[in-house]
Amino acid sequence: MLSISLAKKIIDEVHKLFDEELIMIGIDGIIMASTDAERIGTYHEGAAISIKEKRRVVITKEDEQHLQGVKAGINVPVFFLNNVIGVIGITGEPERVLPYVELLRKMTELLVQESYYSEQMQWQSRMLEAFVFDWLQARDWSPAFVERAKILNINLHVKRQLILVQVTEQQDFFFKDIWQLKHVWNDPADQDVLIHWGNDRLLIIRYVHQKREGETITQKVKQFKAFMEEKWQTPVAVGIGQVVESNELTKGYEQAERALSVALKQNSIVFEENLRLDICLEEISLPTRKEFTKRILQTVLTDEELLETFYTFFEQNMSLKLTASLLHIHINTLHYRIKKLEELTGLNLKHFSDVVSLYLALYFLDYKPKNSDKKA
Repeated sequence: MLSISLAKKIIDEVHKLFDEELIMIGIDGIIMASTDAERIGTYHEGAAISIKEKRRVVITKEDEQHLQGVKAGINVPVFFLNNVIGVIGITGEPERVLPYVELLRKMTELLVQESYYSEQMQWQSRMLEAFVFDWLQARDWSPAFVERAKILNINLHVKRQLILVQVTEQQDFFFKDIWQLKHVWNDPADQDVLIHWGNDRLLIIRYVHQKREGETITQKVKQFKAFMEEKWQTPVAVGIGQVVESNELTKGYEQAERALSVALKQNSIVFEENLRLDICLEEISLPTRKEFTKRILQTVLTDEELLETFYTFFEQNMSLKLTASLLHIHINTLHYRIKKLEELTGLNLKHFSDVVSLYLALYFLDYKPKNSDKKA
């Protein structure tokens, strides 16, 4: 229950509030952690008494002469679930350190509880991740699979909607703040599954019920995305699949992944059911994309100004006025850039086919201006 790493953590945390020498002793009476490194691994007879008799033990200067490994101070047993799991000691004149003893005990027991419940949550999270992986892979549900679902309180007989959330900049929070994100997601029915999915993704398996449809999923996801972006200062993209039966989870996952691949281009929220042209474009192989982009944009690939101009041009539905305004340039400057692009690429933007080719080349290039986040 009380590991060496946890004992060290407790000493480090408690020492922030106490200048005295501190020790943490295991139930075998051996010092596991100490502010004095030389005492680690030695036997402490005063702690052994505290453990055996489940009481506070005061060590005096006289006791130092006949008790092994002790210094004047006070040792208090640490309890968890009504059992002694160790002893924490504070060195110093007993009369002087006595007022701190109960506070010291309470702080230590809280740190032990926090560590225990954190481990339990991590264990439950790993169980959920393993179950969802099997859920996506299984063609048929075995009795053992159904039993695991019951243990995890997962209803296999309701409709589901899969949501993939991805951060575009690596963050450490992913592994330590999953429970905070569950709180923010706020599922009163306790039927939505929210788990890590790789190093930079969250997978939400949403329980869909007619009674819940008063809840606007678009607004809910927007708020969730905004929280993540504000708290961790990282762009977030969200792909949302269509509603499927629980035994069609793989289909829902593929839809969410397809929507996410589009959402990542602009760090936006994309519903798979709203995809049209994107569905076809995502099926085109990477070599074909690269070759097409090369043929259309080879002469301007290093011209950031032109790429940004026509990225914005398409973002603004080819409105010259809105494009110039957003780029903070005169309309004549925009006309000049159009002419420059046409001369360098051989395209004619008065021809619909050339406009489509330019749009597709930028799409396949997956280009995004360096300052696009600031514009948004």
